[in-house]
Amino acid sequence: MAYVITQRCCNDASCVSECPVDCIRPTPDDPNFATTEMLYIDPDTCIDCGACVDACPVEAIFSEDDLSASLARFRDVNAAYFQRHPLEPNFDPIVAPVRPPKELGTLRVAIVGAGPAACYAAEELLRRCEVEVEMFDRLPTPWGLVRAGVAPDHPGTKTVSAMFESAFRRETLQYYLNVEIGTHLSHEELLAHHHAVIYAVGAAADRRMNVPGEDLPGSHSATEFVAWYNGHPDFAERGFDLSGERAVIVGNGNVALDVARVLTVDPDELAKTDIADHALAALRESNIREVVVLGRRGPLQAAYTSPEFMALTHLKGVDVVIDDAELVLDHASQALLDDPEVEPSLQLKYTLAKEYAAATPNPDNKRIVFRYLASPTAVLGEDKVEGIEFCRNELVELDGQLVAQATGETERLDASLVLRSIGYRGEPVADLPFDASRAVVPNQKGRVIADGAVLPGVYVSGWIKRGPRGVIGSNRVDSQETVEQLIADFIAGALPAPGADRAALRALVAERQADLVDRQGWKNIDAAEKTAGRDAGRPRVKFTSREDLLKAARG
Repeated sequence: MAYVITQRCCNDASCVSECPVDCIRPTPDDPNFATTEMLYIDPDTCIDCGACVDACPVEAIFSEDDLSASLARFRDVNAAYFQRHPLEPNFDPIVAPVRPPKELGTLRVAIVGAGPAACYAAEELLRRCEVEVEMFDRLPTPWGLVRAGVAPDHPGTKTVSAMFESAFRRETLQYYLNVEIGTHLSHEELLAHHHAVIYAVGAAADRRMNVPGEDLPGSHSATEFVAWYNGHPDFAERGFDLSGERAVIVGNGNVALDVARVLTVDPDELAKTDIADHALAALRESNIREVVVLGRRGPLQAAYTSPEFMALTHLKGVDVVIDDAELVLDHASQALLDDPEVEPSLQLKYTLAKEYAAATPNPDNKRIVFRYLASPTAVLGEDKVEGIEFCRNELVELDGQLVAQATGETERLDASLVLRSIGYRGEPVADLPFDASRAVVPNQKGRVIADGAVLPGVYVSGWIKRGPRGVIGSNRVDSQETVEQLIADFIAGALPAPGADRAALRALVAERQADLVDRQGWKNIDAAEKTAGRDAGRPRVKFTSREDLLKAARG
């Protein structure tokens, strides 16, 4: 019997170092790690010890005998990876990370942001050295996209927050929630109270389609919609037109699939999750029967991962519909698929699409329809969205890449709701340099660079460092790299000593922000939400306004 990694995998590699027989791949030092969809366990090497299960922060690992019907196929997914990448033992010795000498004293670090990148950085700092960490976030709650971005029907992914909660129990880490850097405190004031500041602020903006009609009522970013149904206080009052029978999502990454599921699954199923009450009420009144997902390239190049695509198989009352004509491959894509060295995940992605195309839809079911090689050219309507126009594309090879190129053929679809899900984009951070072309803060392995020189004591991690790519766990390795540079600079004496201590910082924040939410305040919010959830048979019932969050924080 072997253990199997499944769809929930967050790819943070916590399990890799715990495996006594080194049978989990890829490892963080593997070239495949940056692009892999998930991690895999070699069934022929696994000794059934269960160490990986205890290490997994998102409950993604199961004994093969305990796999549910919806997860059973992952037994073959894990095995297929090692057929393509036979397990080679790793004989490199484990090198203990360098710890700062005790005589250097306590390292003081401010972290701006409280999402996964910030939390992984804090966890690494707490593990590596004598440190005091202050974590700042403009929202009254921590966890960033784990709370406000992960789909409510993926509760396993949200359990990574329990790992952070456990690591942050000590007073060495203090919360400064509902505190906005640039409003309540300046960058210079943070540096005056700390050896270093790590900005882990993510990529809050979204990319635009830049087509006529994009700003019509009924046309929104998926970012807004996701924040709305997850109860983000900045988006709780938004409205979305669910009166029509069709919605169109432009883009086909995992976020697009999340949105398509939320729009089509039975609200009674969502009522078992932590979805925001206002969203649940709106979805109960929704008339949407069909969601069309548009991707600009072909089925092999689709941005969704094969595990998320596979999960659609098990939606109750929802059919996944793909026309056979959508799966006809160009020469280069067919050659890629026929290559004996093709990645199993790519083969699986196409196999799944063929299976969906071969299935017979139930006319009583709602539908998620996938269209490939399609790019929007206009959002249609006068006073509100009435439809979308898109052009048909073909793939052409350009500089070794397959690029979507318009053919001149166009189509139209009636729709009352258009959601663009074509990627996130970082925004400038006050008092830091910004690379507008890449939408990141320029850096070298996390050290912020201005005019070709390192800014002492200033670092970045997560999407504002590398751009909006990767899953939650991708931030772990990224944050470890940043912290490694920070600690090296501390040991080298390259970080100026803070001019004020923790008490002075707390007094300053209290003077600027009377509604500070600290550790106890967050505990009060968390407990109140869980209590309300328990009474309703749900994981939690979220407070979705700042007023209610702050009231709960006060106890």
